[in-house]
Amino acid sequence: MRVSKVVGVGGAEDEMFEAIVLDEVGGNRHLVIQVGSPEAFGLAATLGGIAFGRPMTYQFMAALVESLGGQVRQVRIDRVVAGAYAATMEVDGPLGARLVDARPSDALNLAALVGAAVFVVPEVLADNERRQQGDSAEAASLRRALELPPVTIRHVH
Repeated sequence: MRVSKVVGVGGAEDEMFEAIVLDEVGGNRHLVIQVGSPEAFGLAATLGGIAFGRPMTYQFMAALVESLGGQVRQVRIDRVVAGAYAATMEVDGPLGARLVDARPSDALNLAALVGAAVFVVPEVLADNERRQQGDSAEAASLRRALELPPVTIRHVH
């Protein structure tokens, strides 16, 4: 899958939340993941090509992995834990390949910075498709996320 966009979704009673939308490469399935504002900002800035004068959290994390001789190979969004998605990052380093547990928002931010591949297991895609169906507020918000334009981050001078 590929990270398509970050969106801000208006929910019930003027509640707002941010979501990351992933698109299936060579297919028509999507994954919508609700994330926190800082994680959404970081990813939107990366996708928009924004460079900051000092490293932000995810730039620091990528530099730290690299300085220790490691490389993020891939991210897998691979399970549902207590109703939330969870990810595993595969990192190659001096001691060989290691798997690191991560929140999808953190893993996707790093993947976007370093160009790592992103995979989503069929069970997670099926869960997300189920969440998008029906008349619930959550289902409507997830479907709306697919249609919204991406959040854009701009430098203010």
